[in-house]
Amino acid sequence: MDREFIETDLNKFDAWLAEVLKPRALEKRIRVDVFRRAMADVSCVPEVLKRQASQKEFNLPIWEYLGIAASDERIRNGRQMLRKHRALFNTIEQAFGVEPDVISAIWGLETGYGVVMGDTPVIPALATLAFAGRRAGYFESELFAALRLVQLGKICVDQLTGSWCGAIGHGQFMPSTVLEFGVDLDADGMTDLCGQDPTDALASVANYLKKHGWRKGQPWGIEVRLPHGFDHALTGLDQTLPARDWSAMGVVTVDGGQVPDYGVSSVLMPAGATGAALLTTNNFHVILRYNKAISYAIGIGHLSDRLVGGKPFVANWPVGEREFTSGDISEAQYLLSRAGFDTLGIDGMIGPNTTRAARAYQTASGLVADGYVGPDLLDRLRGDGR
Repeated sequence: MDREFIETDLNKFDAWLAEVLKPRALEKRIRVDVFRRAMADVSCVPEVLKRQASQKEFNLPIWEYLGIAASDERIRNGRQMLRKHRALFNTIEQAFGVEPDVISAIWGLETGYGVVMGDTPVIPALATLAFAGRRAGYFESELFAALRLVQLGKICVDQLTGSWCGAIGHGQFMPSTVLEFGVDLDADGMTDLCGQDPTDALASVANYLKKHGWRKGQPWGIEVRLPHGFDHALTGLDQTLPARDWSAMGVVTVDGGQVPDYGVSSVLMPAGATGAALLTTNNFHVILRYNKAISYAIGIGHLSDRLVGGKPFVANWPVGEREFTSGDISEAQYLLSRAGFDTLGIDGMIGPNTTRAARAYQTASGLVADGYVGPDLLDRLRGDGR
């Protein structure tokens, strides 16, 4: 990013702040004095745009991401934190019905158990993303939520520091999430998500999961084995069946046992037919509400299992596969849509719509319809487009 581009962008940014953002903020009932004070000296931060384009959970292969998410060090530290804060975790579990290992996994993956909460000024970061980032409308609404926190006196502008995307505290809550789900568990009159004491922050994580439908005693998912000849067109988070139906098809646990009944569930193949198969439950969708990246949700689930003695995945991953970037995903989305299999947007991220489109294309092309968007599918799409 050269200096001329940055200076040009800065000029546009300043005009946007004054002519576009300020009127919108006033419409959202942000007071003029609050806007003026919070936005004083705010400038565009190109670095956050670079960070957005290189999110690990969206760009790393699932096996590499899991190696980071459930590393030996993170597992070891998480177990230490479960012991250290045993009384707090027990209190939270009783109050919100969310297991300690799940809360600890989110804490560990988000901030390394409170070690890395971020030092990026939130207001400039959110303003930059609202101006030129992906999902600009979303980040604009989060910017207004941050201004509302300041207006309500819940936090000072100089305390609003966090990640490049505007998330703050032990659980990396976005400002709107703080407003809606923040909890003052220690009853000191403040919802402190960023202090050394993680009480309010961990309770807020539990409250968030509870309010989104977390079911205590239900795993996020389990690894399963699929029978020979399994219809991969039945896979994907958009398709659910009762456990008895999966069992009738020959789906079993990795040790050959009967699939347990945790309600309707989906078979997810995050690396396609050559990788692990996971039977995911309602709680997996709850984790996705925290972060919509499939890899993230699997990472949280797997880390939570490992913290309480669970084993690594049994199936192998296609580790020899070439790198697949967000640009490759965008190209695949474009080519799928052009071929008549609409992904409902081109954003460089794999979600249910892209998986559904890929599965439909694979079915129509006589391929294994696992919905996996990877190098082989992209090569096939490129060949069809010639």
